[in-house]
Amino acid sequence: KARALELLDELPDAYYIRQHDNLDNRRAHIETTAEELWEQTDGGMDAFVAGLGTCGTLTGVSTALKPRKPELLIVGVEPAEAPYYRTGEFVKHRIPGVVPGFTPGIYNPDLIDRLVDVPTDVAWQSVRDLARSEGIMAGITSGATAWAARELAGEPEFAEGVVVCVLADTGERYLSTEGLW
Repeated sequence: KARALELLDELPDAYYIRQHDNLDNRRAHIETTAEELWEQTDGGMDAFVAGLGTCGTLTGVSTALKPRKPELLIVGVEPAEAPYYRTGEFVKHRIPGVVPGFTPGIYNPDLIDRLVDVPTDVAWQSVRDLARSEGIMAGITSGATAWAARELAGEPEFAEGVVVCVLADTGERYLSTEGLW
C-alpha cells in the first residue's frame, strides 16, 4: 500500500483504486456475490466463510444477507500466527491475501460473527488437498478458507446445513512458492 501511494504521487496519470477503503468493493459483493449465493442456495445458506483481506467479500455478503436471514453465521478467516483482527497486532505471516497489516476502511467487526484462526501449514496442506482431490488450483488464502469451511461443516449444528465459502485467489501465482507443492 505504501509503494502504491508513492507511485500515485510520482506518476501524474496514476490512479489507485484503494480497494481496502473503497465502498464499491463492498457494494460489488452486496449486489452480485450475495445475490448469487442467495439464489444458488435458495436462501438456505447457514454459514458463510471468507478470508479477511480487503474485507469486501465478507462485509458485502454479510450486509446483504444478514437482514434476510439473521441466523446466518458470518465467519472471517485469518492466520493463526497473525490474528490481527483478534489482537490488533500485525505479525508477518505466510498466508498472502489476508491480514494486510492494517485495518481496511471497509472492515466492520459488527458484520462478522466468528473469527477462525488457520495455521499456515494447515492452509498450505489444504491448497494441496484441493488440487489433488478436487482439481481446484486454489491460492493459499483459499486453502485457509476451505479448511475453515470444512471444519465448520463438521460441527454438529452444521452437519445437515449449508456452509458456503469463497475461494478468492488462484494457485497459479504460487506455483513457484518454495515448500507449497
